[in-house]
Amino acid sequence: MTLPASLLDQLRRVRLLALDVDGVLTDGRLYFQADGIEIKAFHTQDGHGLKLLKRVGVHVALITGRDSPMVSQRAAALGIDHVHQGCEDKLATLRGLCQRLDIELEQVAYCGDDLPDLAAIKRCGVGITVPNAPDYMHTHADWTTERLGGHGAVREICDTLLESQGHWGAVLDTYLHGRT
Repeated sequence: MTLPASLLDQLRRVRLLALDVDGVLTDGRLYFQADGIEIKAFHTQDGHGLKLLKRVGVHVALITGRDSPMVSQRAAALGIDHVHQGCEDKLATLRGLCQRLDIELEQVAYCGDDLPDLAAIKRCGVGITVPNAPDYMHTHADWTTERLGGHGAVREICDTLLESQGHWGAVLDTYLHGRT
């Protein structure tokens, strides 16, 4: 994948990756058991990518319109501290988080897949969507991942951020040679 130089330059400045959950970290489908229990499937490669970003000092946030115990569990397992559920105004939530972290919206990459994500996608430094998002989302995003939401799109974002910020060599060394 080749991204425009201007986008790569903006990715170098990212200090926060904020993500919608349903449709980005999952494939967007909701599964319910007969007893009403909701089930979500998360891609393990996405999770590992988020851990790598945190290791190099990039903040990670989940901002979702739904409330789900599985999101809390997944975030806890990945060490994600910034989890905002039941958000109707994702941009307002993101602005508050930026203020607490003392960063600008221009230093945020936000990935979402539907209309509730549109304002955040438009106002962040890098607005990202996934191929399985509705067509109008692609018009407003700076970047559409190659991988689908729930199928490695977040890992693609993480790897691209790590590479653009000059961390990829150190990540590979860690796994090739056991260096920290």
